[in-house]
Amino acid sequence: MVVHDKSCLFFLCLQTDKASLLAEVVRHVKELKRQTSEMAEEEPLPTEADEVIVHAGRDVDGRLVVNASVCCEDRSDLLPELIKALKSVRLRILKAEITTLGGRVRNVLVVTGDDCHDERQLVSATQDALKGVMERAAAADESPSGGGGGSKRQRTGNLSTILEHPSN
Repeated sequence: MVVHDKSCLFFLCLQTDKASLLAEVVRHVKELKRQTSEMAEEEPLPTEADEVIVHAGRDVDGRLVVNASVCCEDRSDLLPELIKALKSVRLRILKAEITTLGGRVRNVLVVTGDDCHDERQLVSATQDALKGVMERAAAADESPSGGGGGSKRQRTGNLSTILEHPSN
């Protein structure tokens, strides 16, 4: 004998639909996790530790370049300071990617020295310039006027002007 109870049939369909929906949600979450992992590999997020990482390589044209990553507290004058420091040692930024998260920033820079053909010299000059910016920032944060909101922000002018004209 077969019982055709509509409420049981509805309940069975509802359960199937919930199961299918849950399976679809799980599949979608896994896909989002995969995409997030890929993005994190391509664009590293800022870490809690201040760091400067520098690696030398060659670009597609065979030119000697340095890939540098600077991770620190975000502040309005950071990029102009990085540009100024690199220009002071006659280096040029070819590419800059900036990622911020929770008051931290990671600047990933591709730098070259047009008159520099020695890999160690280029790495050393880049590392020294970027570490100098980090040390000045840390010293400013530790000083009585730094980091307490009482310090004045440096006027930087237009960013394109900073990029186009060498520093004095």
